[in-house]
Amino acid sequence: PGDILAHPFTRHPGGFVARVGKMRAAFGKVNALHNDALPWADRPLVTDNLVAGEEGISDAGLSVSRILPAPRNVFLEATAQVFRGESEGIFTAAKRSDVSWVGRLRGYHDITESSNLDLGVSYARGHNDVGSAYHTQLYGVDATFRWKPLRRAIYHNFLARTELVWSRRQQEFSIERAFGFYTAADYRLSRRWTLGGRYDRSDRADDALLTDSGFSPVLTYWPSEFSQIRSQYRFTRYPDGTSGNELLFQLLFVLGAHGAHPF
Repeated sequence: PGDILAHPFTRHPGGFVARVGKMRAAFGKVNALHNDALPWADRPLVTDNLVAGEEGISDAGLSVSRILPAPRNVFLEATAQVFRGESEGIFTAAKRSDVSWVGRLRGYHDITESSNLDLGVSYARGHNDVGSAYHTQLYGVDATFRWKPLRRAIYHNFLARTELVWSRRQQEFSIERAFGFYTAADYRLSRRWTLGGRYDRSDRADDALLTDSGFSPVLTYWPSEFSQIRSQYRFTRYPDGTSGNELLFQLLFVLGAHGAHPF
């Protein structure tokens, strides 16, 4: 699922852009990306534990965004979204009025002609599966640094990204406050090869005393511009002291027209 069912309305007074339909919420970076746009074969632990995993915050609703006035060489965009309130694993609507809300403020700045910095803050609020009177709130901060030399970007480039999420979940007899984050980096070794890695750590939304952690080195081969072969080793340490070792393999290829992913 993604935003392929969302219809954009681009001509509005005041420079607003609106979309309506089924879409991924603009909460952070990973939640807004489809699986084929991720630099890994899986999603970070913080996404699984606090932001409903692969499906994430994905629902039918309305999205309005606008570019805001900002200092020179700074791009600033605000997004506000309201959804039906049904995102499995995080938000549950017991009645029609149990909608969920998402807000995001994003800033982008070119540091040099080859590097840039992308910063964002996000907020989400909705009812959870305990009952209509109980809410889950998410607060997110993300930062992305890109280095792409203009003349040799297809041979060498670098991207570093981190995302932090705080969860406040109301339960029948308590309020669970959980935190999670990931930090990742990818370096393009040559035209065909990319080497990357990610470190994960996250509490669990319904019991913040339980914390998962792990790391993943990733190697990606690009046979062509339209295909990728990816291998990933994933180590995870669970709260009971046990650990998991997994090898993941992924083959991606594109056939036909394909819409652009969020930058």
